[in-house]
Amino acid sequence: MAVPFIAIRRCCQRSTLLMVARRPWSSSSVSSPPLHTRFLLFLTQRFYDVEMLLSWRSQQRRNAIQRRNAYFGYTQGLYGADIAAAYYILSLRGGFRYAGQSDWFRADRRGKFNWDFLTHKDTPLEEVNMSYTVINYSGLGNLKGQKSLRTLSVQGCPEVDDWFLARLHVFQDSLEELDISHCPHITTGGLSALKNLKGLRRLDVSSLPRISSPGLVVILLEEMLPHCQIIATGYDHSLRQEGGEEIEEQGQRR
Repeated sequence: MAVPFIAIRRCCQRSTLLMVARRPWSSSSVSSPPLHTRFLLFLTQRFYDVEMLLSWRSQQRRNAIQRRNAYFGYTQGLYGADIAAAYYILSLRGGFRYAGQSDWFRADRRGKFNWDFLTHKDTPLEEVNMSYTVINYSGLGNLKGQKSLRTLSVQGCPEVDDWFLARLHVFQDSLEELDISHCPHITTGGLSALKNLKGLRRLDVSSLPRISSPGLVVILLEEMLPHCQIIATGYDHSLRQEGGEEIEEQGQRR
């Protein structure tokens, strides 16, 4: 309802501008506004039109992403949770490997894939690669039944955020490797949710643009997950040394 309301309000603003612009022109005793004033009024009207168009396009994109991350309940009812999860992954142009299998199922650049994955009913997924796809918090619900998932990569996923990381606790008993590098919306606060993944053995947090103190964050992750190898490239490593010195100074003060 917010978009129609904004549109009505802006139409009223444009009407007001037109009335103000036309008022002096209707009188013969007053000359028309100068050229630069009329030009500014014209730009104001066009600005609102362009802004509404961009807002509409952004909303359409969000709706499309939500549709692609919808819960595959119908597929799950027909084929089971494992096939439904596999189909969801392939529909987003991701890839996966079944437990006990060496071959990967992947979608190509055009989104085409091999339907032979349907022959592996009731076979859980062991490795999932969703790198550079539009998987989000809602879509993760299609994978929550995978109790044997050991490896998950969401490298460079634009929709992966702190809420997504908070939902990873459903894999706390199985997940061993996690790659969340190059995700633009992950913050330091979201990384704290990974403390529930006690079975992690490898975590890649490289090149997270919203991490302000990467050196200190890496140290805290190492303390939070002592048995996990932390991979953190793409940062200024001097910050890590500074972060370590800061923690040491705080310990001495105590």
